[in-house]
Amino acid sequence: MRNLKVTMAFRGTNYHGYQRQNNALTVQEVVEDAVSKILNTKTTIYGCSRTDTGVHAEKFCFSFKTENQIPIRNFIRGINGYLPKDISVLDCEEMPEDFHARFSCVGKTYLYRIHNSESKDPFSTDMALHYRRPIDIELMKKAAEFFVGTHDFGSFCADCSKKLDTIRTIYQFQIEINENDIKILVKGNGFLYNMVRILVGTLLDINEGRIKLSDLESIMNARDRRLAGRTALPHGLYLHEVYYDSI
Repeated sequence: MRNLKVTMAFRGTNYHGYQRQNNALTVQEVVEDAVSKILNTKTTIYGCSRTDTGVHAEKFCFSFKTENQIPIRNFIRGINGYLPKDISVLDCEEMPEDFHARFSCVGKTYLYRIHNSESKDPFSTDMALHYRRPIDIELMKKAAEFFVGTHDFGSFCADCSKKLDTIRTIYQFQIEINENDIKILVKGNGFLYNMVRILVGTLLDINEGRIKLSDLESIMNARDRRLAGRTALPHGLYLHEVYYDSI
């Protein structure tokens, strides 16, 4: 039995997230159908993460087991022939029997893209958040620094009322600017539901003066979602990288 780890990229615009659903088209459904055709048998794949509707991925990993001996190169070429233009398999490799794309993961980096301009960018309407207000980058960087480290992120989770473990570690929280293009990179050992989008939304609320830097500690300690900032729209979010050996 072979255990294969596959890395793919996808544009999430046309999908209701990664995970298979009964009443909506998802990335998992499309990819499983393609894998099943290549292997000539119904195959279930296991993704490294769930993604929301409209969220993209630059490097998303999934794993599956098969007895089929198809060469790696042939698998990549074959599956890309079945996949639509907005999903692409980038790599595939043999892994130990106990590897699992989700449970073997030790961390991830998410990217959030913002187009900061009065005018919209017709080439990124579903790939970056269009944000018209002037951005105080230094203020947002100071706010981002607050989140680095190990904290209880219960206030930054969309549905954590019944989740006991809301402690996560953020290793890096970087903000880069290139003219109108702003990139926010968040690297951590794990993320709660909508956590990155809420963190980005909180930075935007700080930028607009709705939340003060001095409020962040009390918001964090409260473990109350109502106190944190908005949930940034999904189309600016990308799963940027997934880590297995180290982070």
